[in-house]
Amino acid sequence: MGIDGGAVLQRRCDRNRKRSKRRAIFCPEHGCLVHSVSQKYPLYAEFAEQLQDRGMGRRASLLVVATHGAVLLEGEWLEAFWCDDCNETRWYHVRRVGDRAYEAELAPVYLWEQATKVIHPRGNPSVSDFTRRQARMTNFNGVKDFRFM
Repeated sequence: MGIDGGAVLQRRCDRNRKRSKRRAIFCPEHGCLVHSVSQKYPLYAEFAEQLQDRGMGRRASLLVVATHGAVLLEGEWLEAFWCDDCNETRWYHVRRVGDRAYEAELAPVYLWEQATKVIHPRGNPSVSDFTRRQARMTNFNGVKDFRFM
C-alpha cells in the first residue's frame, strides 16, 4: 500500500461494484430510462386462457386453474413510472424477460382486473349506491335521506 492510498481506492471501487444494479426499464416512446414512482402490483390469472396466452399447455392450464383458482404470474406486474421526456407518470405492464432485462408496455385496462392489492376502478361492487352516495357527502344535508314521512 503506497502513500497515495491506491490500494484503498481499489478496494472501495470493488466494493461499490457489488451493489445491486438499477432496473433498466425504458420508455416505449422515447427510449429513455424511466423512474419508478409506485410499488409493484403483481398480476394473477383466474382463467386457463390467460395461462395459455403465456405459453402453458391447455391441459396443464385447466388443471392448475381447477386446483388453485388463482395463480400468481411470476415476473409480471403493473407499476407507475415517470418519464423525463414525457413529463408525466404512466402505468406500465412490466415483464421480466431475462436475468436483468425487462419489457414494458402501457398497461391495458383489462390488466387492472388481474392485479392484486388495487382498488376496483368503479368502486367496490358489494357496496350499495346509497352507501356510496352517503360516503361522498361533505355536508349534513344527507339527513334528508332518512326521513320517515
